[in-house]
Amino acid sequence: MARYTGPSWKLSRRLGISLSGTGKELQKRPYGPGQHGPNSRRKTTEYGLQLQEKQKLRYMYGMNERQFYKMFEIAGKQDGIHGENFMIILESRLDNLVYRLGLARTRRASRQLVNHGHITVDGKRVDIPSYRVTPGQKISLREKSLNLDVVKEAVEVNDFTPSYVEFDAEKFEGTFTRYPERSELPAEINEQLIVEWYSR
Repeated sequence: MARYTGPSWKLSRRLGISLSGTGKELQKRPYGPGQHGPNSRRKTTEYGLQLQEKQKLRYMYGMNERQFYKMFEIAGKQDGIHGENFMIILESRLDNLVYRLGLARTRRASRQLVNHGHITVDGKRVDIPSYRVTPGQKISLREKSLNLDVVKEAVEVNDFTPSYVEFDAEKFEGTFTRYPERSELPAEINEQLIVEWYSR
């Protein structure tokens, strides 16, 4: 299954979650798209709830099904709670951390920055969005990319950086200081439903 590249606002409303992270999609119309959106009385089945939760998380991180499931399997081989491990792995992806540091306004934009070779990890250029960053590694903007307007604008408007990353706005450089705790990850996701979906 290919990565979703369609309109994110419509998808956000269908899933009932802000995929941009701004919450703007749900402010005006906090219901599904289409003429039946406001009045939908359909009862969602357990299967439907599990699928919806999986899709929410997959679209939030902008991944295709194959990548997503591969990460899920890796998480299952680690000690600890499968669902939590999975979310921590997703959060450790380079494209996500570029977004968390405020170098891009959306995960889609951060993926582009990585793809186009603008990002370095510990001084080495990395153009693989799914690259897994480990605590202590430094994420920077390449010297040639320091004048990118899109990055400057993102840094200017960013008003929140999670506590598991540190960011130096003058150097356009950040550090992934530690793995996040579950309480610091999206509260609107019930990862146990995703574990149940894949365990069917």
